[in-house]
Amino acid sequence: MKFKYSIKAHSLFLLAVVAVLNFLGVLILRSASNMDTAIVSRQIIGSLVGFGLCLVISFIDYNRLIRYNSLFYIIVLIMLVAVAIWGAVHKGAGRWIVLPVIGQIQPAEFVKAGLIVFFGGLFGRLKDRVNEPRNLFLAILLFAIPALLVFIEPNLSTTIILTVIFAAMLLVSGLSITWILIFGVLIAIFAGLIIFLFTTDNYQLIPFIQDYQKNRILSFLYPTEYSDTFFQQANSIMAIGSGGFFGKGLYNTDIGSVKAGNFLIEEDTDFIFAIMGEELGFRGCLAILCLYLALILVILWIAGKSKNLAGAIICTGVAAWIGFQTFTNIAVATALFPNTGVTLPFFSRGASSLLSLYLGIGLVSNIGLQTKEL
Repeated sequence: MKFKYSIKAHSLFLLAVVAVLNFLGVLILRSASNMDTAIVSRQIIGSLVGFGLCLVISFIDYNRLIRYNSLFYIIVLIMLVAVAIWGAVHKGAGRWIVLPVIGQIQPAEFVKAGLIVFFGGLFGRLKDRVNEPRNLFLAILLFAIPALLVFIEPNLSTTIILTVIFAAMLLVSGLSITWILIFGVLIAIFAGLIIFLFTTDNYQLIPFIQDYQKNRILSFLYPTEYSDTFFQQANSIMAIGSGGFFGKGLYNTDIGSVKAGNFLIEEDTDFIFAIMGEELGFRGCLAILCLYLALILVILWIAGKSKNLAGAIICTGVAAWIGFQTFTNIAVATALFPNTGVTLPFFSRGASSLLSLYLGIGLVSNIGLQTKEL
């Protein structure tokens, strides 16, 4: 099957939505960081480099990339092993490595894009054979290795995001209803057991959850008894509610502001949605959520127009990544989820997150750019 590029087929709407989200993200970050020039400058540089990288990736045939998907898998493992050996520790977690000139990066962010390319190629080649037990269990094993390396950093939130991405790609690859039911029952049993152990004060029996993660879950279940841990989410809710419908205005410094009073921690990363709610109000938050929805829908539209299964799987992985991570961040800020430490795509501080997101958008753009040659 031959393909050719068609500039007319380039989804300018996709790039426009991403650009608007990124632009708004810089504006909100400037407020959330209290006009910190260094933070804002790094975010702008990361945005420009990321957008340029996105354009370059959009003209690199993804069919060629997935031919070497094993190389992407090896690179993913090398990065994660490097973190395990040389990772810089911050707040008890070793998730970063420091590179000459470039500085500090978080490899787990790039793992998302790397695994999407790898499994897009793998599932694209397997096609109807994905339901064979040997192929299915091999795919799960290949996913489990990098997921475990991310988990032991420790980075439970990114592990969950990777699992959702993998599950979405697996579903689109043609997973049978029988396997879906089997996995659904297993997940329900596992989740039910975890909830039972926490609600019966037997959470000490869970060996794979760190103490700080247990405290976050307990504060979510019992916010009054664990108010010293829940205060961050409580202040986030207060900030969002105080914005009302119209908001207090961007860069608001009113003495009654939750942001100005320094009641929030990590307001430029995990809880940036609280700043958004306080300063832009309900209408501003709703407009931004509509932009996210438009982005996810156009990615899924490109998936439906893809000329092969691999392209559809890659697009689905990127849509699941952005959609679930956005939902999780907002759910944490509004106390619908326990505090997980997940950033908001295109808004939260972090060049690694920005660059990895643009890699994903570049892949989607490339898939939408190609037309079948008759």
